Amino acid sequence: MSADTVTTVKSLAPVARGGPLQSVTDSLTIAKRNLIRMSRIPEMILFGIIQPVMFVVLFTYVFGGSIQVGGSTSPQAYKEFLMAGIFAQTVTFATAGAGAGIADDMHKGLIDRFRSLPMARGAVLTGRTLADLVQTALTLVVLAGVALLIGWRTHENLLKVLAGFALLLLLGYAFSWIGALIGLSVRTPEAATSGGLIWLFPLTFISNAFVPVTGMPTFLQHVAEWNPFSATVQAARQLFGNTMDTMPTSITGAWPMEHPVWASLIWSVLIIVVFRTLAVRKYRSATA
Repeated sequence: MSADTVTTVKSLAPVARGGPLQSVTDSLTIAKRNLIRMSRIPEMILFGIIQPVMFVVLFTYVFGGSIQVGGSTSPQAYKEFLMAGIFAQTVTFATAGAGAGIADDMHKGLIDRFRSLPMARGAVLTGRTLADLVQTALTLVVLAGVALLIGWRTHENLLKVLAGFALLLLLGYAFSWIGALIGLSVRTPEAATSGGLIWLFPLTFISNAFVPVTGMPTFLQHVAEWNPFSATVQAARQLFGNTMDTMPTSITGAWPMEHPVWASLIWSVLIIVVFRTLAVRKYRSATA
């Protein structure tokens, strides 16, 4: 191949225009595309809402009167203890959907089509995660309404309550980047769904989400209280006013439980930075 031919081929390769502003524009375009796609498949949103609602009903009415929270077995006490955990579980379980969606796009060759366009390389993944964030926010709104109907109440001002939901959404956005990396690392959407859920179950159950950590073995107490999931659950409870004076903030003296809001922010930002970097790198190599 002659030097002139090489030069011609290189000149035909797509080159992303602009800089950060162009990256933002491209990301929003991809996000809009994914939101339109979701709106045309309403069962995706419907099933995403039904599952957490079932968790709320089952945990509240099956376990609500038998789990002791802060020395009380009152169903109302457990409702206020439970809901932050259910909210957090809902936003993190969206990880599987993010991974499956990206794996599906890879499987159908859509990612290769995007790469043929002069757009920012990270925009495809950023747009997908932003669209998933919108869907997660919609699910949280519906779930909060159901929680209010069954008797859950907040005891802080509106600003703090909104801050609690913002931390939950930030955690969900952070975990969606883990889902993006999984989706790029497997061959089929089914594998992405399984891979996106299998590690979430121990993460969410070895935490303070559904039961107090006091009943866990000592080594699991340490794991639970340093779990980033637990930090966000504790932060949401604090901002919702769902903590109890009779329940200690931390059993092991873990810093995240003593400063849950800061810990939640730090964990979420750290996860975004690490897994966005890994996902974008994987995206470039997987589709090169």
